Amino acid sequence: MLSKINIFLLTLAFVALMGCKTTQLSNSATAETGMFKVAILYPNGEDKTFDMDYYEKKHMPMVAGFIGENLKFYEIDKGVSGRTPTDKPPYVAIGYFYIKDVALYSQAIAKNRDAVVNDFKNYTNIQPVVQISEIKYLVHSTKK
Repeated sequence: MLSKINIFLLTLAFVALMGCKTTQLSNSATAETGMFKVAILYPNGEDKTFDMDYYEKKHMPMVAGFIGENLKFYEIDKGVSGRTPTDKPPYVAIGYFYIKDVALYSQAIAKNRDAVVNDFKNYTNIQPVVQISEIKYLVHSTKK
């Protein structure tokens, strides 16, 4: 039985990794200490809708264009489960912008706030939660 659970968990981890989309805007899509990460979290819940295709192909590229040179790269995660494989994911999706300067990011978003907010209705009925974090510590695996 334990072997079946391990196989299921490995399969789930693989599916989760395949569901993560990363778009590169520069030669290097690697976070660095001292950079900032803007996380846009879309909480899951009853009657929540989210069009991942639109988010990937329209919304995130639009916002990335507003951020401009301050953006190193962005990522999109699609929630597949919670703590256990049978738990619903707490977030339907999470978008990440890796930026160099918070003030420049804030200026770009403020300047284009109406376009960003008015686009929500095209892909979701969820009010996103935003968190800006400083990347303090990175560990890269040395395994190949």
